[in-house]
Amino acid sequence: MDIRILPSNIANMIAAGEVVQRPASVVKELMENAVDAGADQVTVVIQDAGRTLIQVIDNGCGMTPDQAVLCFERHATSKLQSAEDLNNILTFGFRGEALASIAAVAEVTLKTRQEDSELGCQVDFADSQHLSTTEISTPKGSNFSVRNLFYNVPARRKFLKSDNVEFKHIVTEFIRVALTRPDVGFTLTHNGKDVYVLKPAMSLKYRVRDVIGANVTDDLVDIGADTSVALISGFVGRPDAARKMLGNQYFFVNGRFFKSPYLHKAVMKAYENMIPDGYTPSYFIYMTIDPQAVDVNIHPTKTEIKFEDDSIIFQTLFACIREVLGRNSFGESIDFDREGMPEIPALGSNFDEFRPITEPQLEIDDTYNPFDNDGFPSVSSPFANTIGGLDKEAEEAHAAVARTYGGGTSYGPSYGGHGAESYIQKRDDYGKLFEDKLSPGKAVLMVQGKYIVSTSRSGLMIINAPRAMERILYDRFTEALSKNAHLTQTALFPVTVQVGVENMCLFQEHAPMLASLGFDIAPFGPDTIVVNGVPEGYSAEAGKVHAMISDLLLVLSEDHSALPEMMVSNMAARLAKLGALSSDPVTNPAEAQRLIDSLLACENPEYTMSGRRVIALVSAEDIEKKF
Repeated sequence: MDIRILPSNIANMIAAGEVVQRPASVVKELMENAVDAGADQVTVVIQDAGRTLIQVIDNGCGMTPDQAVLCFERHATSKLQSAEDLNNILTFGFRGEALASIAAVAEVTLKTRQEDSELGCQVDFADSQHLSTTEISTPKGSNFSVRNLFYNVPARRKFLKSDNVEFKHIVTEFIRVALTRPDVGFTLTHNGKDVYVLKPAMSLKYRVRDVIGANVTDDLVDIGADTSVALISGFVGRPDAARKMLGNQYFFVNGRFFKSPYLHKAVMKAYENMIPDGYTPSYFIYMTIDPQAVDVNIHPTKTEIKFEDDSIIFQTLFACIREVLGRNSFGESIDFDREGMPEIPALGSNFDEFRPITEPQLEIDDTYNPFDNDGFPSVSSPFANTIGGLDKEAEEAHAAVARTYGGGTSYGPSYGGHGAESYIQKRDDYGKLFEDKLSPGKAVLMVQGKYIVSTSRSGLMIINAPRAMERILYDRFTEALSKNAHLTQTALFPVTVQVGVENMCLFQEHAPMLASLGFDIAPFGPDTIVVNGVPEGYSAEAGKVHAMISDLLLVLSEDHSALPEMMVSNMAARLAKLGALSSDPVTNPAEAQRLIDSLLACENPEYTMSGRRVIALVSAEDIEKKF
């Protein structure tokens, strides 16, 4: 076997796979270079989710013609001068791999000019080859145009997702960079439409508001801690604003976004017993740490961070968030400050002088016999005046009650006197109490708002109402997905929900599927949707619609790569569970009967899709054993 050195262009294409994974990777690297160049305005232009064009324009320091050519060489960088500089990295880039990797898998054009130069230059690269350098007139700064990404790597281009999915990743990277520098203006344009136009913000909170939306920032509280280890600032969400899906969780260290499951656990631990299981709060946490205590040279993407002592960072972050939540009365807190509080008197030795305590005296009726007079005291008993022998005023009151509600035999003086039949009359027509309120058919009874009890040939049938709704919706959604049937109920008042630009891509991606299920959802701006209708069985209340959309985003964010049949079944099952949670409770026998009829029309009414029992039968023999 012969060992040979690969040509530089092939080596660059292999190495590019670590840096350039999709169009969003190009956007990230070019935006970070623009910020490192000192730009205060960065414009990102996207066409076809980055497949056709990715253009990043900045007004930074620019480059000379020689530097413009050299920057595309592997490991060419202006950020490092010696090995010691690796211990003091405060810039985004430093490895010198991004531009070389991009030029290996795309056609790249760079237009750049420094402020003190009258003319700039245009440099063209393709397949890691320098094609030309031309002198041109161009504004100060740099203008990178990346066309036909992965044109020479067909396998990588083939495995790109749909435009909506890829653009969602682009928006994610755009937001991460925009949140690091509120003093820089950012613009994002996709297919000729402005998605974000962010002017330099007065503060970090204004930048978060512009990027994420007012609905999120209104539920944020400030955090801050200044220790010898780290300076922590930023915002965390209120516990009641936590959501099921991950989103709006950001860590930054020294102005760089990073991911850390370990520190995420610290945040979740601070919210312990404040939010339900499976929910995640929003947070925007910024840490300033000595660069020598942080290692960012872990992966070419630079989103993995190593701390010198991450356990101290964990405890500091946990204590900071916990203290803020307690101070804002979201969690447990103890306040020992008694100034201005009312004085609570303590029990002293003279307490009996003000409130003497006397031992209660018990009176016993020696003549009382529970077996006489139907268990009521005799007329001669000293207690008869309170139960049996009513005084005149009490007798009149009871007589009025009897006249009002009918029947004087149960309420009059004979209540406890001689010859009383019983204080509760026996009756044989209990069934008639329900017949008038029921529609024709079997009698049904709701128990605890969750169970429906009806009769069957062999005894009683008990139905779990939420599971029954889940079973019904599953069959409906399966049919709707398979046959494109519409099951929409129009909302009386349309509900607007701000979902963010990233999630708007999800709705656009799955719009045909949602319409086939009965969701009438339309865009209402770049980051807002309007819900005009929901599938039959869902609640159209504004609060439940917001919860439904949050859960729906969680379902849509999953990557379904199974066979179409499996996708239909899985999607129908997930949506059926959401519908059961969002549906209005059964409150009357007529609704219960309709639910029973719909359930019994299902293919398998006894079990849910996950195998949980829906119907339980209690035979007459089992009922007889109870007596």
